[in-house]
Amino acid sequence: MEFAKEIIGQYGYFAIYGLLALGVIGMPIPDEVMMTFVGYLASISVLNYSVSIAVSFGGAFTGGLLSYMIGKKAGRPLFDKYGKWIGVNAKRFSRVESWFLKYGYWSIILGYFIPGIRHLMCCFSGMSRMAIGRYVVVSGIGAFVWCVVFISIGFYVGVLT
Repeated sequence: MEFAKEIIGQYGYFAIYGLLALGVIGMPIPDEVMMTFVGYLASISVLNYSVSIAVSFGGAFTGGLLSYMIGKKAGRPLFDKYGKWIGVNAKRFSRVESWFLKYGYWSIILGYFIPGIRHLMCCFSGMSRMAIGRYVVVSGIGAFVWCVVFISIGFYVGVLT
């Protein structure tokens, strides 16, 4: 977390955008803690609350879109080659894929709030060939709500202290 604080302190909104994009793709960045810290910085007027939400949303959405594209282009070939090593055969994958196509929209929105799952949901959306237009809408809703919730928590904690 010290690294994130130092980067945000030095590069501001650019760092928030980049760190969230990398975090959603799957880099080990504590996204929720970072956004809470960003909310706290907004509460003490170091950052602007609305701009922080917009920039965070942009970073999270960009990361989700990149993860979708990775899943769409490389996910299926990687699964076909290495799926057996993690115990997932074609039949099991097919069942998961049909479940995902049925309930995936809610899974993407709720998945933003579960570390580790967020990365998989975005990638799996691409692997399952979810329509890009639908993915953009659903992922956008999930990313926006996720950013607002965690930045607001940090903001109100800062206001109360």
